[in-house]
Amino acid sequence: MKILIKNGRLVHPVTGTVVLLDLLVEDGIVALMERGIDVEADRVINASGLMVAPGLVDMHVHLRDPGLTYKEDIVTGSNAAARGGVTAMACMANTKPTVDTPELVQYVLERAKEGSGVQIYPIGALSKGLMGEEPTDAEALQKAGAVAISDDGCNVDNANLMRDVLIRARRLNLPVLCHCEDTSMVEGRAVNEGSVSRQLWLEGRPAIAEEIMVMRDAMLAEETGAHVHICHVSTGRSVEIIRRMKRKGINITCETCPQYFTLTEDAVLEKGSMARVNPPLRTAKDVEAIIAGLKDGTIDAIATDHAPHSAEEKARNLTRAPSGMVGLETSLALCLTALYHTKKMDMPALIKKMSTNPADILHLNKGRMSLGGDADLVIFDPNEEWVIDPEQFASKGHNTPFAGAKVKGRVKYTIVKGRIVYEAP
Repeated sequence: MKILIKNGRLVHPVTGTVVLLDLLVEDGIVALMERGIDVEADRVINASGLMVAPGLVDMHVHLRDPGLTYKEDIVTGSNAAARGGVTAMACMANTKPTVDTPELVQYVLERAKEGSGVQIYPIGALSKGLMGEEPTDAEALQKAGAVAISDDGCNVDNANLMRDVLIRARRLNLPVLCHCEDTSMVEGRAVNEGSVSRQLWLEGRPAIAEEIMVMRDAMLAEETGAHVHICHVSTGRSVEIIRRMKRKGINITCETCPQYFTLTEDAVLEKGSMARVNPPLRTAKDVEAIIAGLKDGTIDAIATDHAPHSAEEKARNLTRAPSGMVGLETSLALCLTALYHTKKMDMPALIKKMSTNPADILHLNKGRMSLGGDADLVIFDPNEEWVIDPEQFASKGHNTPFAGAKVKGRVKYTIVKGRIVYEAP
């Protein structure tokens, strides 16, 4: 099938340019990128006024499948991803049962074939059952198709176990994705330790609980030479620790999420349990530091940590509701609104954080939009304004603190390997 995209502004995150060109997709690959392409095509898309970019690569999602499919499943998550311009995503292992065996990695890959066509890459568990006591067989998980290992959702408190896992992962060239929060300092606590926790008379989750573990895992990366990736960075001091370690040449990367550069802990006062996420929303000073880390390259990637829950679960009071929010369908719009339209980041730099860099971290041949490469593309209007309405989501999860927010930037088409998997009505 041939798709001809006419008059779009092509965003090249690697070269840092935006160029007005046509693009021809043929047999699932990018066949031509030049002006005035005049060929017969099965579909012609007029992209005048739109931007054409590599499809987004979300390296941190929770699809809840197997076992928790009342929250989300691989099919609904895949549909949500397509609506958000995501062409590839990596799903975490904290399902029921945990994805800690090759058979369960294969289950995820088989189920992915039933989805919208968005490419799904399993992340295997670091420890059996996410218990932090016994390592999984990382080599077997990798051979089955896992692109990384992680106990995301649970900190690995046992430093000796983490060190052993990193030594093995180094031999396999396998990234280790770390959820950094000292369990003894945060367990059962709903919000950041600070002014909001004091107003609500609640024990808080201190920022140092994250920062201690970021430093520990960075030091273990230095000792072992393994690739440590820090998930959902939320504090300014975490950014500074990672910045210093990178300057030393340590093999460490990190991500943040839209909520950590658009919201502060004050959102909990207005949104209640919808604003309960893990790690928690922090202070305005932390938000500034996260944005600075994105701008100077300390923070490599933007992921969603898409974490759907049922309406009944999120309707519980703040201390009893589960942590997490959905993000697949809103992340591009939130990033455009908060970073691009405010001139904090230019378009190629932003797309690089959302596509090229996460693909590189996971060793995926994605996020480049190059001649002869897979035609994984997102076409979007950077200026269209709309109001976030969770009732319109394809995800089973409607839990977002951004309900009712006006954002700027909307996905029009998502194309995976030359096939249109989403087209805006």
